[in-house]
Amino acid sequence: MAVKVLIVDDSSFFRKRLAEIIGADPQMEVCGEAKDGKEGVAMAQQLRPDVITMDVEMPVMDGITAVKEIMAKCPTPILMFSSLTYEGANSTFKALEAGAVDFMPKNFDAIAHRREDALNELRANIKAVARSRVSRRAAPAAPLRPTTASGHSVLTSARTAAPQTAHLPPRAAAPAAVRQTTFTPRSGTGAMPGRAAAPAPSAALSTARPGSAAEASSARMSFEKIQTQLAHVDQGKPASAMQFTFGNHKGETTRFRPSGKIHDIVAIGSSTGGPIALQKVIPQLPRLKVPVVIVQHMPPSFTTTFAQRLDGMSQLHVVEAQDNMLLEPGCCYIAPGGMQMIFERGAGKVKVRILKGDSRVVYHPCVDVSFASLAQIYGGRVLAMILTGMGSDGCEGCRLLKRQGAVIWAQNEDTCVVYGMPQAVVNAGLAEQILPIESFASCISEEVR
Repeated sequence: MAVKVLIVDDSSFFRKRLAEIIGADPQMEVCGEAKDGKEGVAMAQQLRPDVITMDVEMPVMDGITAVKEIMAKCPTPILMFSSLTYEGANSTFKALEAGAVDFMPKNFDAIAHRREDALNELRANIKAVARSRVSRRAAPAAPLRPTTASGHSVLTSARTAAPQTAHLPPRAAAPAAVRQTTFTPRSGTGAMPGRAAAPAPSAALSTARPGSAAEASSARMSFEKIQTQLAHVDQGKPASAMQFTFGNHKGETTRFRPSGKIHDIVAIGSSTGGPIALQKVIPQLPRLKVPVVIVQHMPPSFTTTFAQRLDGMSQLHVVEAQDNMLLEPGCCYIAPGGMQMIFERGAGKVKVRILKGDSRVVYHPCVDVSFASLAQIYGGRVLAMILTGMGSDGCEGCRLLKRQGAVIWAQNEDTCVVYGMPQAVVNAGLAEQILPIESFASCISEEVR
């Protein structure tokens, strides 16, 4: 049967175009259209669609409130559409916290000009969200930490945090706004336009600085080496379509036992459902004695807002990674949307290198790319994990890490919004631990301790 889609948006132009795009796919049909959140809630109860597309900003009832009511009355997978502004990104994350499954940029230009890559991406995301898991009531997000007048966080957790070092980057205040721009969907294969302007960094921000031409060339050579390793990999391929030669591997949740290995870094890869999964992990961690790096499939500028939100919840200092930024213990670095994040070692320190994505890689950022780079820099001293997400990005990166002796974990099926990326790692026999999302924080703390 065709996937039934309910469109909720106050723009008649967007509703019409979206209905045409969905209607052109024989596997989907539009079962209704609503012009505001209140009407959307009523139609969701009446029509019982398989998936809902929801605008964030609407009259009468906004998208966030509508998501809350739908998840309370008739839980349904919801895909949010958001404008590329700081306010739009912030509202989108609130909608995810309320229970929405995923989000996409509201790209009028791509829809108006019927760009085939964008339209196919949109259809694929709607189908993926329709197959995702939803619950009646989304787990509440970790509370934001109160701050002092100077902007420094006041830790309210009873956990004991390790003392901060002089090398930690200062916490940045949220920008008043991020300029509006247009961009392609998060996993498009075309070149991604530049990220929206982030707030100007503090003069004391770690040791991030413009790289020389030689450094840029060195980073590009490192990326090309990684690309050679990944040339045969299709990160967008569903785990169910991947061919594994070792036989069937059951993905049963494991009982955690520390590996006893030494780790110099923690690395996390995630996609659909990842923002909320990460909010169940990062805020629950103490200030670790190793850095944490995150590769979350996310459009440009949204990673800036996401890093700020996580930073306000966490004992770790969470930042969007910048080129030439040094990795420091107690800090968490999120790969910027639309870019690739790799790593280089020099003078006893490891630094982040941020490169523009290209059409050879499906995702920008890409888990496989970052994990392959970690394998070159850290060898087996990496604790890597793959959380919820569609596709199979991260599987090959985990394979390269595993060959070096690294420890690999995967989120279990029951707690994934989309059991794709973790399933690929489990099916490939790479995961030493298969854990529910609620256990990751405590298990990371015990493993790295």
